[in-house]
Amino acid sequence: MLEEVRNEVYRALMGLPENGLVMGTSGNVSGRKNDRVVIKPSGVAYDELKPSNLVVVDMEGNVVEGELKPSVDTPAHLHIYNGTEDLGGIVHTHSTYATAFAAMGRGIPLYLTEQGDLFGTNIPVSDYVPPGDEAIGRQFSAKAAGGKVKALLMKQHGVFAAGPGPVDALKAAVTVEHSAKVSFVAESGGEPEELPSAEGKRLYEKYMNNYGQEG
Repeated sequence: MLEEVRNEVYRALMGLPENGLVMGTSGNVSGRKNDRVVIKPSGVAYDELKPSNLVVVDMEGNVVEGELKPSVDTPAHLHIYNGTEDLGGIVHTHSTYATAFAAMGRGIPLYLTEQGDLFGTNIPVSDYVPPGDEAIGRQFSAKAAGGKVKALLMKQHGVFAAGPGPVDALKAAVTVEHSAKVSFVAESGGEPEELPSAEGKRLYEKYMNNYGQEG
């Protein structure tokens, strides 16, 4: 049901300021159900958002429900969805530490098992793309880290993270920011050692197959 997606997108949106991932009206969340995408309206403050004022667009970006304009990043979200069938949620943030890595044009090294659990690898950085440009989606499709959950630092911009649903994408964005913060602090104090790529893959497989209560 599209109503369920609305509620999930709203929950993820509320998680952005709660986790310190955005300032002002920056950042956005979307969720997909078949050929419809629910997304944050452009420039609306988080305390003014509610499930009913989120915007619904089709896969070409035409507004099919809602009176407000969709996020300026809608073309990027749609390009990501059109390129990856198993993604159902996307989050975009300008979180401080991850965006600092993006400003330097650096990916986030695989120092933490937590990052390995969710992504299995480092978090790469894109080439520079202007904000709102559809090419953000092309960069994401080509370079994003991860399997079921994916993330990419947009050079000199911020973070895009995606997963099976909006809340999964939010968790990915939180993990990216935490990994960036720990990486920054660790590098300030010395020369941390990256986990081997094989260990990153092992952590990812174990986490995805055995973590939690299901199964």
